[in-house]
Amino acid sequence: MVNKDFFLALEDLESEKGISQDVFIEALENALVIAYKRNSGVTGGIEVKLNPEKAKIQIFSVRNVVEEVTDKDKEISVEEAQLIKKSYKAGDVVSEEIFPKDFGRIAAQTAKQVILQKLRETERDNTLTQFSDKENEIMNCIVRRIEDKTVFVEIGKGEIEGVLLPSDQVPGEKYEVNQKLKVYVKRVRNNGRNAQVIVSRTAAGLVQRLFENEVPEIRQGVVEIKAVSREAGHRTKIAICSHDANVDPVGACVGNKGSRVNAIVQELNGEKIDIVVWSEDPLEYIANSLSPAKVIKVSAIEGEKVATVVVPDDKLSLAIGRDGQNARLAARLTGWKIDVKSESKAMAEMEAELAELRAKGEAEEPTFEEEDFSAETTEE
Repeated sequence: MVNKDFFLALEDLESEKGISQDVFIEALENALVIAYKRNSGVTGGIEVKLNPEKAKIQIFSVRNVVEEVTDKDKEISVEEAQLIKKSYKAGDVVSEEIFPKDFGRIAAQTAKQVILQKLRETERDNTLTQFSDKENEIMNCIVRRIEDKTVFVEIGKGEIEGVLLPSDQVPGEKYEVNQKLKVYVKRVRNNGRNAQVIVSRTAAGLVQRLFENEVPEIRQGVVEIKAVSREAGHRTKIAICSHDANVDPVGACVGNKGSRVNAIVQELNGEKIDIVVWSEDPLEYIANSLSPAKVIKVSAIEGEKVATVVVPDDKLSLAIGRDGQNARLAARLTGWKIDVKSESKAMAEMEAELAELRAKGEAEEPTFEEEDFSAETTEE
């Protein structure tokens, strides 16, 4: 069984795919043993040896030399062994090359199956190895095909396939074959036979990584991203702080004439971004989080992460946002439940509550934390 082309093909696979010939040869030898036994009905010892240097595939029958034979397929008597070679004795192993008829076709089919399986396994392992440390990172990719709303992309130089599921696609974004994208690697999924890199355009982590790449002060640790809340395709709020009193965190993120933040907005196809200054004072942080609305006052019940925010009457719709989006993102950003009220409504409720307390003769009013922002503005 000689086939030079077969061994040349193994060399090509080694150079193109980076898979060692030895890996293929070991797998193929084991597979050919199984294939030969299945084809011949032999249950005894069989060895297959592939010799790339001589371009040969050899099959050997292997039997143990024993004084008394109990299994003819696996054993040979001392007397019979000595007919092959006089020096054989009990305990030795007799290996004889055999030349099965019509085994070439079976060997070729087996080799094809083994190589394809090994390629899949190796590519899966390479994908897992290459991307095990890429989760939660941004990578460049090219759209290669679109099937039933699922977008398949080619990632990096290794031509690894990533999957952009419908749930990870930004509403309103259109994807086309050969389009270049930046994606966020959510996870590498091993489903047994294949490895898939699941990528996203909607993850909040995408915005965070874009700011880290665009703003040197963040990469250097001078400015820190404390939290990000996002409704992809519409609006993102990002909370930042500076560890250097001489560095303005908002200015660093915005850049000269808005160059830095505009580059990120462009990558996100016009998504609005609110840059919020984080504060250790939760009331101040909550007021900042409702940017671009002006906040008059923030109060919170002690021991509960529930805050009431008072805004000017004409800023109520801005503070709440369309369909409640601005307040919703602020709540996610801060981790607080936020109730936004207009100044007139808050005053009316306070007067009604005080009137009720006076009527009951109660001297004490409910205990709450409160901070006044009436002299400040949080508009960006």
